[in-house]
Amino acid sequence: MENIDMNNLPKHIAIICDGNGRWAKKRLLPRTMGHRKGGFNIRDISRYANKLGIKCVTFFCFSTENWNRPQAEVDYLMTAPLRFIKRFKKSLIEGTTSIKLIGRKDRLSEEFLNTFKELEDATKDHTGCRINICVDYGSYEEITHAVKIIAEDYKNNKISLDDITPQLIENNLYTKDNPPLDLLIRTSGEKRISNFLLWQLGYAELYFTDTLWPDFDNKELDKAIIDYQHRERRFGGLKDENK
Repeated sequence: MENIDMNNLPKHIAIICDGNGRWAKKRLLPRTMGHRKGGFNIRDISRYANKLGIKCVTFFCFSTENWNRPQAEVDYLMTAPLRFIKRFKKSLIEGTTSIKLIGRKDRLSEEFLNTFKELEDATKDHTGCRINICVDYGSYEEITHAVKIIAEDYKNNKISLDDITPQLIENNLYTKDNPPLDLLIRTSGEKRISNFLLWQLGYAELYFTDTLWPDFDNKELDKAIIDYQHRERRFGGLKDENK
């Protein structure tokens, strides 16, 4: 933390939490043990981000395509978060972070939705870091969902064609209440976006690390933030107009 410029923190960090299975395989463990360690790491990184003063962290945990994984692994990923929340519910409610579930809701169990809804309601007024947990999330689906809402409003004469702007689309995304995305981190050495926050990534900085997600600790987050702080963000313009 000592090398971080606290006056130049990214307000919103997104993380593709990749490498749980490989972490487990390297240790001759079942893939579920990698997911278990990865789940605890979401807790640890959330706490550290909150301590730093990051406004929002969005974790990519389960994609719309991950339903195609082996059923036993899917079953674990659909039940482990519920056990985790029940175990740490008291500390989450007494803390300062707020929790939000992002993604499709129609394929998740009633227990899954209710558990997260209770946690969302209990933490909605917290003033610390917003923690977005993306489950059954895909950016194609998110943008399509936003377009359908806008199309319905246009059909019902609630808006005109001129009202359809990038800001209107953004206002109908799952992340509409969050700060603009500043930094995307992907762990495990893969250099793909994988259908994650495609709209929000327009001017975000991208950071790829070989570190597997379960091994991505506070020092690794420091490295990503310091790398971000050494970049010149121009948003399509020039810092020095005389160049």
